[in-house]
Amino acid sequence: MTKHHLPATPATVHWGYFSRTLAPVLTIKSGDSVTVESITHHANDDYERMIAGDAAAEEIFLWTKDQKTLRRRGAGATDGPFTYGSGEGLGVHLLTGPIAIEGAEPGDVLEVRVIDAYPRPSANPAYKGRFFGSNPSANWGFQYKDLIEEPKPREVVTIYELDMGEASVSALYSYLWTPQTDPDGIVHPTIDYPGVRVDHSTVVKKEGILPGIKVPARLHFGTMGLAPAEADFVSTIPPNYTGGNMDDWRIAKGARMYYPVAVAGGLFSCGDAHASQGDSELSGTAIEISLTGEFEFILHKKAELDGGILEGLTHPLLENDEVWSVYGFSVANYLSELGPDHQSEILKRSSLDGAMRDAFRKLRRFLMTTQKLSEDEAISLMSVAADFAVTQVVDANWGVTGTIRKALFAGR
Repeated sequence: MTKHHLPATPATVHWGYFSRTLAPVLTIKSGDSVTVESITHHANDDYERMIAGDAAAEEIFLWTKDQKTLRRRGAGATDGPFTYGSGEGLGVHLLTGPIAIEGAEPGDVLEVRVIDAYPRPSANPAYKGRFFGSNPSANWGFQYKDLIEEPKPREVVTIYELDMGEASVSALYSYLWTPQTDPDGIVHPTIDYPGVRVDHSTVVKKEGILPGIKVPARLHFGTMGLAPAEADFVSTIPPNYTGGNMDDWRIAKGARMYYPVAVAGGLFSCGDAHASQGDSELSGTAIEISLTGEFEFILHKKAELDGGILEGLTHPLLENDEVWSVYGFSVANYLSELGPDHQSEILKRSSLDGAMRDAFRKLRRFLMTTQKLSEDEAISLMSVAADFAVTQVVDANWGVTGTIRKALFAGR
């Protein structure tokens, strides 16, 4: 096994999309491990705490009227005039990768073991060694059109600090989003394009919020997965059959994720790291933070899948020491099911009913195929022993996870 390190630099990150056209920034063998740095796409919500002094972050986020290090941000148009900017924010997450795995071919399954995750410290001397994250209550959040206090609608950004000693997160302050003008002169009345630096002279900070509350840390990557085969550029926002923006806090240290390979090499990327998140990610975001992850990659060839838990797998699967979990989406494979305009059409198809139906079907198949249960046995067992939970209601292709405990099968 070879150990690799993949830093976050302008040459190793891409913003807002998965792509089968990207050349790998690292090629590894099955069994290798990689330490992957990531930087949160929300770092400019508080430049002083999350970017200043960090040379890599400063270079990645550099945007002036004359220079923009990462011009494309999203899977949208790259030829102006723009509504929001190049890529049009059709996808927002800053991802590190892609990593190619030698010998990976469509039909194989890539296992990604999460060995560890730890935060990237602030490099600003005023905050040196401390860890910060941002939680915007945004226009794509579940709450946005259902507020009871004025002004409404509104977007509010809350800045948190992570205490690794206590493994908890506490709120520092919040501010109401005000229209921000980017260096290209485009005004952003809402949070509609990633990486826009918030001018803190235009916002009013509200201090002393959530006093006495410490949220348990749940370090994880909200977005991990492989490049799909259906389009050259695919938005990072809706999750899909090759993974992506799953936003499940259970994909943490000790988890083993299995992803169907759709293109040669697999092309794994990750980012969108979180200090903590609850089921639903209700406001549109978690505590968005920069994390470094340690991963081990195992390639499972198509010819070797039958007879194990990966037999017939066409979607992401989580395994840890206690459980197996499948992921249901509003549309199981929106990239192939919704026609040529799939990336805009999925925005109209958000449905927990669809996600629950998909999770049920996937867990039924898993139990019947891997545990050799009849359909009636699988349905009964799901009803009395499986746990279905809402992962997110904010990523267009809403998510429900279906979990079954391994201990149930200990006597078989």
